[in-house]
Amino acid sequence: MEGNYSTQLQAGLGLIEETKTLLTIYNPGMTSSELYTQALESGLFPLVSARRLRNIIAECFTPRYLKTNSANYLKDITQKLPTHTTTQFFLVFTALANRILFDFITDVYWNRYSSGSDLLSTDEARTFVSNAVYDGKTSTIWSESTVKRMSSYLIGCCADYGLISSKRGSNREMKGLRLHELTMLFFAYWLHFKDIGDNRIISHDIWKIFGLEPNDVKEELKRISKKGWMIVQSAGDVTRISWTFNNLEEVVDVITES
Repeated sequence: MEGNYSTQLQAGLGLIEETKTLLTIYNPGMTSSELYTQALESGLFPLVSARRLRNIIAECFTPRYLKTNSANYLKDITQKLPTHTTTQFFLVFTALANRILFDFITDVYWNRYSSGSDLLSTDEARTFVSNAVYDGKTSTIWSESTVKRMSSYLIGCCADYGLISSKRGSNREMKGLRLHELTMLFFAYWLHFKDIGDNRIISHDIWKIFGLEPNDVKEELKRISKKGWMIVQSAGDVTRISWTFNNLEEVVDVITES
């Protein structure tokens, strides 16, 4: 992933229920402004001001789900699958749209978890953000108040997506989120249809969001291949995958029928 860290998370953290509601309103090809107009007129956000709704759509929903063209697929998925599964889809697209969250999860959260820690603290989040500013990963030098806010947003986002306990406090219990097989199915094909080669899919950074190394990914793909979703063949460091489905629409059909 490339690009400087931004403060975009301040516009909204997980926004799970808001995202699910917006996806019911969304229709393929809809622009951000069209979605805002439809959402405003729908009456489905009675406690959200027009300005706040505009920010949610422009700063959160659009970079996460419109720019990635994922709203087309998530619309059906979120209507059929339970929230604890669809939340994983939201986590991935939010992390891809917010590099600071991606790096915090992969560099801090999973390192803490793999080292045997049960807790993640707000102090660790603040240290991560402070170091990022010092290392020039932000386009401008953030003030101490911005560092503090962004630290809180990182912790809040991790809580929204089930990585840590939602119970408030300076130390949060780590949950050790496990990648669901339907999430893996979708994103394996999502990468494949971006013309990414089989071995690059195995080693892609996207799997780090779930704490997986390439060998873990390979074994997980072999496991789900037993359902006929693909054929995985490995010899040493070379992996070859025969793909069963011809497009993401077919993948979504399988996911929503599971």
